[in-house]
Amino acid sequence: MSSWFKRIKQGINTTTSEKKEAPDGLWHKCPNCKKTTTVKDLREHYYVCDKCNYHNRINSAEYFEILFDNNQYEELFPNIYPKDMLGFQDLKPYGERLKDAQKRSGLKDAMRVGVGKVLGNDLVIACMDFAFIGGSMGSVVGEKIARAIDYCIAHKMPLMVISKSGGARMMESAFSLMQMAKTSAKLTQLASARLPYISMMTDPTTGGVTASYAMLGDLNIAEPNALIGFAGPRVIKETIKKDLPEGFQSAEFLLEHGFLDLIIDRKELKQQLATLLQLFKH
Repeated sequence: MSSWFKRIKQGINTTTSEKKEAPDGLWHKCPNCKKTTTVKDLREHYYVCDKCNYHNRINSAEYFEILFDNNQYEELFPNIYPKDMLGFQDLKPYGERLKDAQKRSGLKDAMRVGVGKVLGNDLVIACMDFAFIGGSMGSVVGEKIARAIDYCIAHKMPLMVISKSGGARMMESAFSLMQMAKTSAKLTQLASARLPYISMMTDPTTGGVTASYAMLGDLNIAEPNALIGFAGPRVIKETIKKDLPEGFQSAEFLLEHGFLDLIIDRKELKQQLATLLQLFKH
C-alpha cells in the first residue's frame, strides 16, 4: 500500500493512559486581557485580574467573604422560595426552570441577605446572584429587600444592596414589575428612619433593577467598568436614531455625568465601605 501520509515532525509521545487533564476550576483566563492564572491566585486578588484590573463577576458568597469580618455573618430569610403563580411557560415551564436554576446554583433565588460587621461596623447586605436566572428580579428579590429594610429599621442598622441583574424576571410578569414600586416604597421608610442606604452596582446592573432600588441610594457606588443602564444600547440607538457616546453605560461614564457618587475598586471596597459607614455615624 502506498504510504502517501507521513509524519514529518515527531510530536509529544504521550500515551493515552499517561495523559492527565487539569481539574475543572484550577485555571482561569481573564476575559479581558486573556492572562491565565490559578483560581487560588485569582481569589487572593479578590477575583480581580492583577494585569488589567478586570473585575470578574462574583456572587453573594464571594462578596460576603470579602466584606464581612472573618466571613462571619447571619443569613436572614433563607427559606423564602419562588413560586410559579402564573403557570408561565416558554421553552419550558417556569416551575421546571426554577428547579433547574436551584440545582445548578445551589441557591433558592437570585438574592441572599446577610447581617454582620464590616471592620467593626454593623451592616445588612442584600446581594444579588447572577448565577440564578441572570440575577433577575422576581417576587423573592423584592420580598427579601423589603424584609431587610424592616430588619434594619428594627435594629437601627444601615443597608447595602449589591446589584447584579439583567432586570425584571419576565416569567413573573406584573408580579416582578410590582417589586420596583414595593422596594422603592420600603426605601422611603428606611429614609424616614434616618438610616443609611448604600447602593452598589456591579456588572451588569440593568432593566427594572436600575429603574428602582439600584439608583435610589444615599450613596450610589459601582465597581470599575460595570455596565449600568436601563435599556440596552441597541434599543436606545434605534429609539433616538443617534450614535451613542464612547463608553456609554459604563460606570465611568455615569460617574462623569453625575449618576454615581463613587467608583470603588474591589480590593479597596471593605476599607472604603467602613470609612463611609463611620461618616454616616457623625
